[in-house]
Amino acid sequence: MTDTAVAKFNMIEQQIRPWEVLDSQVLSVLARINREDFVRDPYKGLAYADCQIPIGNGVSMLPPTVEGRMLQALLIEPGDQVLEVGCGCGYVTACLASLAQHVTSIDTRDELVELARGNVENCGLSNVDYVSTGLTQVDDSLAYDVIAVTGSLATVPENLQRALKVGGRMFVIVGQSPVMEALLITRVGESEWTTQSLFETDLPRLGG
Repeated sequence: MTDTAVAKFNMIEQQIRPWEVLDSQVLSVLARINREDFVRDPYKGLAYADCQIPIGNGVSMLPPTVEGRMLQALLIEPGDQVLEVGCGCGYVTACLASLAQHVTSIDTRDELVELARGNVENCGLSNVDYVSTGLTQVDDSLAYDVIAVTGSLATVPENLQRALKVGGRMFVIVGQSPVMEALLITRVGESEWTTQSLFETDLPRLGG
């Protein structure tokens, strides 16, 4: 095995599995996608470390443990329509696109939209649309099976909750540093949602 392959194996077996990520489809995607392909050259040696890796524009990649827990909690099905809020470098985008039918990835920063687009296309994935916009502009008349928010927020935006289909799931991290909560919000009726607390963390605000 190459050093990179060993690092990826160790990320899955020593970081992600111990964090109770055991879904075989999620683990398969994490094993298949090369995380180093999404990391800027100065940080490639950290590609599989459980830390926040700078992307640029004050944005960082989520730690692999958080990415794994998010993907597992969302219970993504092959026919799902996904909204990703904050495209970053495109790594989570690629994971979502590998599990779902289609992903719409939004970000306010054009340079990150283009970075993510290039990285995801280099993976051979074409089932993603990219939109330069912010979460406040998400049209709640649209209906998504899954919404993944890749940075922390002060509170859960109501328009994102309304943009879920009945049965749809949203992963979002909310609260104030140093104590934030990762939540899974499920729309269980036309005007009813349930909230499950997954774990505590402390991550940077969604940018833009």
